[in-house]
Amino acid sequence: MDLPPRKPEEDEAAWPVPLLKARTVRTSTIQTICEEGLLQRGLVRRLHTLFPQHSGLAPTTPPLFRDKSNYTGIKGFRQVCATLAEHGIDIGFLAERELFIDVYRFLATRHTLNSIDWTNFATDSIFQLTFPQPGMIEGDVVEAYAAAESRSERRRIAAEHMATTNPHDGNQLINKPWFVNDSGQLEVLAGSQHKYPPVQLLFDQSTQHCYSFCTYCFRHAQVRGDDDMFLQKDVDQLHAYLRIHTEVNDVLITGGDAGFMPASRFEQYVTPLIEDPSLIHVKTVRLGTRALTFQPESILDAKYEPMLALFDRLYAEGIQVAFMAHFSTPREVLNPLTLAAIRRLQAHHVVLRSQSPMMRHISMFDNADGTIDIDRSAKNWIDLGNILGMLCIGFHSIYCARPTGEHHYFSAPLADVHKVYDQIYRSLPSINRPSRHVSMTTSAGKISIMGTTIVDGEKLFALKFSEGRNMGWLDQVFLAKYDEHTNNVALLTPHDTEKFFFADELAEIEAQMADALAKAQGVAPSASAAPT
Repeated sequence: MDLPPRKPEEDEAAWPVPLLKARTVRTSTIQTICEEGLLQRGLVRRLHTLFPQHSGLAPTTPPLFRDKSNYTGIKGFRQVCATLAEHGIDIGFLAERELFIDVYRFLATRHTLNSIDWTNFATDSIFQLTFPQPGMIEGDVVEAYAAAESRSERRRIAAEHMATTNPHDGNQLINKPWFVNDSGQLEVLAGSQHKYPPVQLLFDQSTQHCYSFCTYCFRHAQVRGDDDMFLQKDVDQLHAYLRIHTEVNDVLITGGDAGFMPASRFEQYVTPLIEDPSLIHVKTVRLGTRALTFQPESILDAKYEPMLALFDRLYAEGIQVAFMAHFSTPREVLNPLTLAAIRRLQAHHVVLRSQSPMMRHISMFDNADGTIDIDRSAKNWIDLGNILGMLCIGFHSIYCARPTGEHHYFSAPLADVHKVYDQIYRSLPSINRPSRHVSMTTSAGKISIMGTTIVDGEKLFALKFSEGRNMGWLDQVFLAKYDEHTNNVALLTPHDTEKFFFADELAEIEAQMADALAKAQGVAPSASAAPT
């Protein structure tokens, strides 16, 4: 299907109406898009012409999902499968997929489901992103779950596997900040992390949910509701901490998904940043959200207008508002609702940036022999980078799969990740490139793979911190032995020393933070920090 040609008598603002109605978009959303001119014909035609292989801008088949707006848990998953069965589609492996849902979660919006190419679902990136897949969980666990004779037994097996999923990789639990309040008492921010001096993460109680659940989720403790999840209830407590810690200039609201924060709650957080002189050091507020991928219509709803007004106010006060989208494939961007939502945010002075992991099966692809298809994988990101550039969205970063959840399914050797990234970097114009080299998060910080080099005939990785527990570490390039197999930068071997230059200081920092936090929480300090 091609885009409809322009008719001389046609109102330019109304041209997308047939396109949107075909996608079962709400009448009120269509009205907003037309009245605000959020879907320009020239932009849509240019994107569809340049990237037809990724485009959902001119769908050829009607959407399968028309009624419910979202599907949750095993019940929702079974409802999705029933709808698919009505159209002759059987995704198979149902017991194995339900095991994953018991261990993690299943959440999917109608928009997400209708973004999947159901004629080729097995290799569809969005299907891989949001649906449990065979092979994600190890075979012995799958077999035990399938053989269980009761629901309670299946839940027990799932709970046992849940305990192995490493939800707080990189020693995150020691990142909870604390301070001495005006009464001389120690207070811990239970829903925050302050690992890097300039940046504070906020896990507000309103953001611990997602529009759709990413199968590689790095924050599954939050969405799952684990007992040790980060959860911030007290708004004023954050401001009290920020008044003391003037090194923080960037507050990143995350979750879950920051898109769930209502305007009333957001206003409580940002009004003091505008009005209180003691908080003037905070210059940026970021929202980590996949609303643009999974539920762009939420941004186009009239209920979102109070949030847009707050964005305008922050802009007028010189505070940057940044939407941290997580696009990893062009398909997530190239649909009418996402484009319209992007334009609406930009019209209200929101800076858009995209950061996303390079994940096997989603944005990194295999050859028939199981090796990584370097060219195809790179092309996905090259096309995405150029699309982001056309939409004035900053390409913030690409990073490696973190060692959490079903890491083995999504990860690839660092050597292959680096080869893919090198091709992306040299193929994109400089203005459209990621802002830093591909990196992986560890307890020490974000370690970037700068490239490879030869020293005395030996091939080595050249590494550098892009963020660190000690920001002084960012000044030093360090070398590790080249390894064609490892998928975790923390497992690399130093080139010519017993340990990396930061190892001893890291151990000291971790021990100090763990003991200080234990004291603040009224717990006996540990003999040493948790392992990294």
